[in-house]
Amino acid sequence: MTDQATFNALVLDQTDDKVTASIKRLDEAALPDGDVTVDIAYSTLNYKDGMVLGGIGRLVRDYPHIPGIDFAGVVSSSDSPDYSVGDPVVLTGWRVGEIHWGGYAQKARVQSQWLTPLPADLSAQHAMAIGTAGFTAMLAVMALEHAGLTPDQGQVLVTGANGGVGGVAVSILAKLGYDVAASTGRPEHGDHLRALGASEIIDRAELATVPERPMLKERWAGAVDAVGGATLSSIIAQLKYGGSVAACGLAGGSKLESTNIPFLLRGVNLLGIDSVMCPAGRRLEAWARLARELPREKLESLTEIVPLAALPELGPKILKGEIRGRIVVDVNR
Repeated sequence: MTDQATFNALVLDQTDDKVTASIKRLDEAALPDGDVTVDIAYSTLNYKDGMVLGGIGRLVRDYPHIPGIDFAGVVSSSDSPDYSVGDPVVLTGWRVGEIHWGGYAQKARVQSQWLTPLPADLSAQHAMAIGTAGFTAMLAVMALEHAGLTPDQGQVLVTGANGGVGGVAVSILAKLGYDVAASTGRPEHGDHLRALGASEIIDRAELATVPERPMLKERWAGAVDAVGGATLSSIIAQLKYGGSVAACGLAGGSKLESTNIPFLLRGVNLLGIDSVMCPAGRRLEAWARLARELPREKLESLTEIVPLAALPELGPKILKGEIRGRIVVDVNR
């Protein structure tokens, strides 16, 4: 066995229902089945990664396990006609990092259909600054557009705006010419959100209670909701006629309390966003648009780069909403 056949990984082990994480040196032969092997350059930290690191939600079936639901790197070996050695690729979703070993390692072996070619004008580091969170934000914007939203219809709300999904959504919407209201529980970061393009900062407490009435005053033409729960209920009651909300998170809870009255009397739309099993064509479109429409300087202002060893400490923080923007993981540090 040579050094080329081994790699570093953050490995989760479970003992008596307690999950622990440690950096280990593994043999490449230990990687799971797949037709493409990737030398990983960067991964990232998402809310779901925090759950996996903490052993929450029974997302992982078997231990030992390598978490990390995203990665970007270069193909090192391939039995697929779709990819050749040296091809830059990105992966998000497909339950990689949950039921299949993921990106918190220097190598991964996966099914070729899970991979997406990295756009030529996007680096691996920038791709992971985007990651599942930014990819989800782009899917949400695309869904709103498909439902008919245009900048001239009025203000668009983004909830959880200090998080990864929210920050990218604010940046994209502002670049596309929308008037963006950003909701956050950390008003001290208002200047940061304005720099991303928000014109108004809304305290999340305004949206944190299920409305007593089925409809309130019309406020937003559309919304990207990364919070869920009572916040989503509040948004539905305040959408303008024909408005849409793209639901893409549940940090505030999974229970939705509403009535069908806003749907019947205002013709509003509730759009579900799934980034995990998103089909290939939509993935290619989303990544192409992210490369084209997400300003690099704003992306970099959202990003902090950390080594693998920092992840056990950061996992609980992202679950508590204590991380602003995006964490990029340099797996070779």
